[in-house]
Amino acid sequence: MSDLLALVEQYGSPLYVYELPEVRRACQALRAALPDGSHLFYSLKANPHPELVRALAELGCRAEVSSLGELEAALSAGCAASEMLYTGPGKSRREVDEALAAGVTQFSFDSPVQGAVVGAAAKAAGRTVRGVLRVNPDGGSSAFGLAMGGGPSPFGFDASAVRKAAREFASDGWVDLRGFHFYVGTNADQPEALLATFETAIATAVELQTALGIELELLDLGGGFGQAFAAPGARVDFTALKAPLERMLDARLPGWRRQRPQIAFESGRYLVGAAGTLVCTVEDVKASGDRTFAVLDSGVNHLGGLGGLRKITPGQVKVELLSPGADAPLAPVDVVGPLCTPADGWARNVALPRLAPGQRLVVRNVGAYGITASLLAFLSREAPVEVVVDGARVSASRLSVQRSSVAHAAPSRRQP
Repeated sequence: MSDLLALVEQYGSPLYVYELPEVRRACQALRAALPDGSHLFYSLKANPHPELVRALAELGCRAEVSSLGELEAALSAGCAASEMLYTGPGKSRREVDEALAAGVTQFSFDSPVQGAVVGAAAKAAGRTVRGVLRVNPDGGSSAFGLAMGGGPSPFGFDASAVRKAAREFASDGWVDLRGFHFYVGTNADQPEALLATFETAIATAVELQTALGIELELLDLGGGFGQAFAAPGARVDFTALKAPLERMLDARLPGWRRQRPQIAFESGRYLVGAAGTLVCTVEDVKASGDRTFAVLDSGVNHLGGLGGLRKITPGQVKVELLSPGADAPLAPVDVVGPLCTPADGWARNVALPRLAPGQRLVVRNVGAYGITASLLAFLSREAPVEVVVDGARVSASRLSVQRSSVAHAAPSRRQP
């Protein structure tokens, strides 16, 4: 574990610290829980920091990207474009054109319109691409922190609709339909719940493969592997998944051990979540009425920006003193950020040792959905430095939001 106090003294506060050894341990733990020979996509939406992406690419992870920015980050980190999966429910023609030019050959699509966009771009480029049909399976699960399928959803084709209109999904010569993509939800911490969704996905894939008359080359079962966020918490053990998953695949898709089809999973938060810690500083402590407020130099502009979507609520972010004194008395306090909005709050009425300006606080398990999932441009404050630690090697960088001139904007293409 890094000397956080020394790092914050050197690089300033607030400060994100990422531990690459923890990323490697998480990757090894997840691979040990998944079927032998299966593939693992890293979802860059969790954290596109190039050093984290590079470390996972070196461990054999492929890149799952959903924007040209993520594509650029993956390429710069050494990920092979030919092994990437480009996802997302609203890909523009320009996106697909540029992804094809960069060497991407696999696209997941969620609707007939998206399939047509990919097909038109592939035809214009004179290249056949692998189409991966995202499927929204029948029935959902309450086990996920955030549901993304199993009911009405912008993500994927409803399985029932695919069954009814199988002929509409025939390959058109430019999009060779050879894969299915499932992702029902995220942040599940019960292996049994994940196993049930994977079982449904496998059964649905086999049924749809027959209905569409295709030879399946890729079955991306998604993920949803949970990890504590902005609070202390140990890594979840998912090893109970491996044996029953292998039995399911043996029964339903007996060629999978020979990569027919390739079986893939996705993860973001499980791979990098525990690797990140945010160090910040108390700027002020003030009383108002019967409440005490600790004002920090970090807030929802650095962590918790998804609170605007009600995905992070007051009380979820757990702050700790970096160097707590022995037997320090506890007192209730509201932990807020420096922004001039009442929305900038991390915790309300939590018991902490009595705080004073200058004290350092930490928030653990923020390697995923931290700075790039926050309101970084709000109030135009400078971003925190991000430090990556790998043994004795330390690198530091800072994200920036810059305005640039545009000579003239290209017209958007609404039709494929």
